[in-house]
Amino acid sequence: MSRKKVTILTLQEKKNQGEPITMVTAYDFPSALAADRAGIDSVLVGDSLGMVVLGYDSTVPVTMDEMLHHCRAVRRGAQYAYLIGDMPFMSYQADRAEAVRNAGRFLKEADMDAVKLEGGRAMADTVRAISAAGITVIGHIGLTPQSVSQLGGYRVQGRTAADAQRLLEDALALQEAGAAMIVLEMTPDRVAAELSRRLRIPTIGIGAGAGCDGQVLVLHDMLGMFDRFTPRFVKKYADLFGQMGQALAAYRDDVVQRRFPGPEHAFPMEDAVWEEWRDDGLTR
Repeated sequence: MSRKKVTILTLQEKKNQGEPITMVTAYDFPSALAADRAGIDSVLVGDSLGMVVLGYDSTVPVTMDEMLHHCRAVRRGAQYAYLIGDMPFMSYQADRAEAVRNAGRFLKEADMDAVKLEGGRAMADTVRAISAAGITVIGHIGLTPQSVSQLGGYRVQGRTAADAQRLLEDALALQEAGAAMIVLEMTPDRVAAELSRRLRIPTIGIGAGAGCDGQVLVLHDMLGMFDRFTPRFVKKYADLFGQMGQALAAYRDDVVQRRFPGPEHAFPMEDAVWEEWRDDGLTR
């Protein structure tokens, strides 16, 4: 049976049936194609690309044009997965009308299925406005990387009873505003599980324990392609950065030692043609 395109209804039904949702980030055509072929439910084109692809120190410098560029590449690679474009810093915070226009660009210019934005109750009216325009919105609470300076660093959120209650109120406010899913990042596992139980919509955890309705990891973290740091909540399924280094060193050595290219990598010329050129063309 051929695979069908995943929709938001597919993901909601998974929550209703207690089936885990799988999500990864991807930022280019081959990564998206690999995720799609692996049967991943959803691909997030995250603004984390600023750190793992573009080399920024945080997600804050990422622009709309950069996000749309990578979203278009992912759309060309992923035919079945549910695609979510991450709204970058200051593309939705300053003005509600601008937020709606920018959200619309993800659908109109990059063919995304939904957009994601960070923030709880403070973003509820923005979520409501974007949803009213016919655009599916994914919320994101807990650790919100775009606000990391305000949070005092990459710290677990919701450790105290008061903070856990604020997270619950944020989640309920986003759901009421029309959010279709919520990402919970770096929250205590008990808190995330309780939020997942209370919400009608799916929750996607990243560093939030096994009680969420789904899980997401940054592709470069889980494949070991980003060596600046690895968050505690990441399970590394490969060490591709190390393998790339070994392969590049082997290539360098082969070239220096004249082991590459070999005869099998070259395009030979027939002897008669070579002799004709050597005896005629080269003597002119």
